[in-house]
Amino acid sequence: MTEEIDFILDSAKESMNNSIAHLEKEFLNIRAGKASPAMLGGIFVDYYGSQTPLSQVANINVPDARTITVQPWEKNMLQPIEKAIMIANIGFNPMNNGDNIIISVPPLTEERRRDLVKQAKSEAEDAKIGIRNVRKDANTDIKKLEKEGTSEDICKSAEEEVQNLTNSYVKKIDDLLAAKEAEIMKV
Repeated sequence: MTEEIDFILDSAKESMNNSIAHLEKEFLNIRAGKASPAMLGGIFVDYYGSQTPLSQVANINVPDARTITVQPWEKNMLQPIEKAIMIANIGFNPMNNGDNIIISVPPLTEERRRDLVKQAKSEAEDAKIGIRNVRKDANTDIKKLEKEGTSEDICKSAEEEVQNLTNSYVKKIDDLLAAKEAEIMKV
């Protein structure tokens, strides 16, 4: 195959890997009833006038499956951190004990679990759309090369390889979704 086709296939593979990585990151934000520091990953705190990620102003620990503790590096940050967690509206009720903030992670209701599964399915579908867009772009580039004189056989086999890549990445997404769904529905 030509160098251009190899380049198209490599960049398609890289883009598809990025879609999978993004999906895995999004799945981390969908909580499955078990406490995890990632649950507070999207929270920003007003730190001396600038919005700073919570993980950069405090230590976040998970002493057990139902508790998250947030220990600020500066005592005066207790109130802003508590406020930021409340404003984030992620269903937590932080308790300030003067030294750190303790968050009890409530068990998930059946309805909440179903909503989280819907959210996971939506993220998986977005990832599949991303994969299909990469396929479309790669095939467009291959067709362009064919018009510029690259042999039809080489282009056909490149398109088949792009389709095989697409199928394998869509399967990875389905596997990730099935695992996440099982994790969410496990009581």
